[in-house]
Amino acid sequence: MKVSSQRRLAAQILKVGENRVWIDPNRLDDVAMAIRRDDIRRLIHEGAIRQLPIKGVSRARAKELFEKRKRGLRSGHGSRKGKSTAKVSGKERWMIKIRAIRRHLKKLRARRIIRPSDYRRLYRLAKGGVFPSVRRVDNYIQEHKMKRR
Repeated sequence: MKVSSQRRLAAQILKVGENRVWIDPNRLDDVAMAIRRDDIRRLIHEGAIRQLPIKGVSRARAKELFEKRKRGLRSGHGSRKGKSTAKVSGKERWMIKIRAIRRHLKKLRARRIIRPSDYRRLYRLAKGGVFPSVRRVDNYIQEHKMKRR
């Protein structure tokens, strides 16, 4: 049974698109007989014609990915965009490095492996960016014979 004009009228009355108009398949005969807007309104009131809810986009997959990223997953090379400093900024990288070096220097001074004067000199060199890693600090100490023992 063709009910396209009734569907159009119902869409106008309900203020929705034609695709969101639901017509009861058991009452198609009644709907087909409805010609005037009043007839359509009566059928809407009776429940033979209804408007369907808006179809949304499911966020389930997005939430799942977000949880994984929060746990540190899905952050490999294929997922990265931008410069190498986009993930960890240059400043953060420096902070991580300098803190490690300073911790190491304090440990060496506490164990009396280096003298306090050498500690101060190495501390200043580290601040100047001479050492790219803790290992290079140890190499420098060995090369310049700063070890006490």
